[in-house]
This record gives sequence, C-alpha cells and structure tokens, in this order.
Amino acid sequence: MTDASRSDPPSDRELDLVLFGATGFTGRLTAEYLARHASDGLRWGLAGRSQAKLEGLREHLVTVDDSLGDLPLLTADVDDDVSLKDVANRARVVITTVGPYLRYGEPLVAACAQAGTDYVDLTGESEFVDRTYVAHHTTAQQTGARLVHACGFDSIPHDLGAYFTVQQLPDDVPITLRGVVRAGAMISGGTFHSAMNGFSRIRHARAAYAARREIEPRPEGRRSRAVRGNPHHDSVLGRWLLPLPTIDPTIVARSGAALPAYGPDFRYSHFAGTKTLRYAVGGASTVAALGLAAQVPPLRRALLGRVPQGEGPDAGRRAKSWFTVDFVGEGGGQTVRTRVSGGDPGYDETAKMLAESALCLAFDDNPRTAGQVTTAQAMGDALTGRLRAAGLKFEVL
Repeated sequence: MTDASRSDPPSDRELDLVLFGATGFTGRLTAEYLARHASDGLRWGLAGRSQAKLEGLREHLVTVDDSLGDLPLLTADVDDDVSLKDVANRARVVITTVGPYLRYGEPLVAACAQAGTDYVDLTGESEFVDRTYVAHHTTAQQTGARLVHACGFDSIPHDLGAYFTVQQLPDDVPITLRGVVRAGAMISGGTFHSAMNGFSRIRHARAAYAARREIEPRPEGRRSRAVRGNPHHDSVLGRWLLPLPTIDPTIVARSGAALPAYGPDFRYSHFAGTKTLRYAVGGASTVAALGLAAQVPPLRRALLGRVPQGEGPDAGRRAKSWFTVDFVGEGGGQTVRTRVSGGDPGYDETAKMLAESALCLAFDDNPRTAGQVTTAQAMGDALTGRLRAAGLKFEVL
C-alpha cells in the first residue's frame, strides 16, 4: 500500500476551505468566526442544500466583512454524491457540521477520502468514527487525505489537553492520566440527539468497534488504553467524579497509541466532576434514565422532539456559559495538574475549535500524517497554539 502522508493539503484547488452545512446554527457560528478571524487571503466558500439560505448567510457575512460579497456558494446535498464530489474536489479542506453524522456523514467522508481532501467535523458519535475508519482510512492513506473527526468540544479540550499534560511528564515512563469535565452551559441539540441515538445503538457501536480493532495496527512495544474509572471522591481535585460514557477517552487513547510522547504504557480515565455526592448521584441517575429511555422508541422520539436540532441559545446566554477540563497526570514519580478552559462549549467554542482546526490543516506546519487521525496526532502543537491565541486557556496549575 502506498502511504501518501503529508503535512499540508493539496495546493492545486480552487478553494482553501469549504464549510458544508453553513446555514445551520453551528455552521452559521463557524462562518461568522471565519469571517471575523480568518486571514485576508483565505479562499473559502459556503456549501449547503438551499441556494437561497446560502445567499442569505452571505448577505449577513457582508455585514461582518464587506469583502465577502463574492463568497462562492456551492449547492450540495448528502444524498447527491456528484455534488459532494464537486465540493471535495474544489477544496483543500472541508468542514462539515451536518449531523447526526451516523445518518448523514459518511458520503462526504468518502468523497474527501477519494479526492485526497482534508476533512474535519464535530461528531461525538463513536459508531460513525469507527465505521468510517473501516471504510475509508486506507483510501485516505493512499490519497493523502487527513480525516479528523471530533474537532469541537468533543474532543479537542480532552485530546489536546491530554497531549499538553503528557508533555509536562517524562516520555519514557508509564503515565496515568485522568480528565475531569465541568461546564455551565446548555447542551446542544446535536449533542443530545447524537447521545440518544448512541444509547439506542449500543450493540451496533460495539460491532463497529470490534470491526475496527480487527484491522487497526497496534503500537509496537507500547500500549495506550482508555480505562473506565469508578465513581469516587478525588482528593487531589476535591470533587466527586462520575465516569462519562463519551467518545473522548477513546480519542485520547488513540492519540496515545499514535504518539511516543505518551510513554510506554498510557492509561486515561474520563469523568464529570461535581462538588457534592448528591449532584454525582443525580447525574448518574439522569444518564441511566436517558440510557433506558433510548431503548424505547416512543420515549426516545418524545425526548428528541423536546430538544430540536439546528437551534441554540442566544448570544447573551452563550456569553455566560463556560467549561473547564482538569487533568491530573502521574508518571516517573511526578504528579502534574493542568487545565483547559474556555467559554460556551457547545456553540461558540465549538465553532472556534472547528474553524481553527481547518485553518491549521490548511496553513500550518503539521506532522506528516494521512488517513483517519486525531487532532493531537494531526495538528498537536500547531492547533494548541492557535487555540491559545484564540482565547482558550491551557495552563499548568
């Protein structure tokens, strides 16, 4: 097999970047972020199903930057492979916000893998990520495409936070790391729908994971694992910890498998942190209840109907939102504490992280990679630097 790994996307494309799903709530926030913060020379365009909605968004973006009146608009639909191939072949990097990804995402991944086009999304759906690895990783390796999933709150603060933390420890010793998430924010509709669909497809997700494990190489002479912790009180952080059933620990462990800096034996556990035992018990009960409701189609549909996708809180509420991810790393007799923190995790910071990931792939000096890779593996130091410059904090405490 030919490995076409590279550190930058193809240079012979009409556009540096295309944002697919631009007229949705998160897509619109991502477009606004690019309009405000991208360099003047960025060649980018908007893609979506409705030409009228794309034109309306472009008119809005002109109020942010009056040079965007001629921003290219690409009409494309997940059910139209020809339109997706056109998007992939015209761009160096494609961003997509169109989810749930398990339902809508795979055709665009296929188009980018075949075209050698870099791809980023904000999925937190483990089954989707594993299925696309099996179906498209080899093709992407051959064409040089870098397929980078989970470039929003799932899973950049956790993946790059773990990467930042292990850099504070020796790289030749076993490392044990735990990440503890706290947030004050409204959950996004997309995240809720993805979580409920995931709870309803546990057997499918296990089968997809097993299929990936059968073909995915293991690191030689090293190992990296996501370890499910138990609920307990953390004396270092002073918090009650509740294991989180998200994609984040798996993403972190895959970065650990790919990068020798994580040491010969890396173990990561992932938790939500609360001040009191009462809140921890309440959180566990809520997750358990949602997991049970997801198994009953009428209940699942009723809950999904109460949290619509494509909508979100207004700017005032988002401005009051926040998140922290605290890490405790242990290795070689040393203990280090770090923290990643920022503002509204589900919308504003996710749009920022998604946009900066695409810009990083397009323009920065990154490690040579290809295929389906993690943010730490594909962009590590460069993306961490971008996000710090954009306002996210990466701190040693």
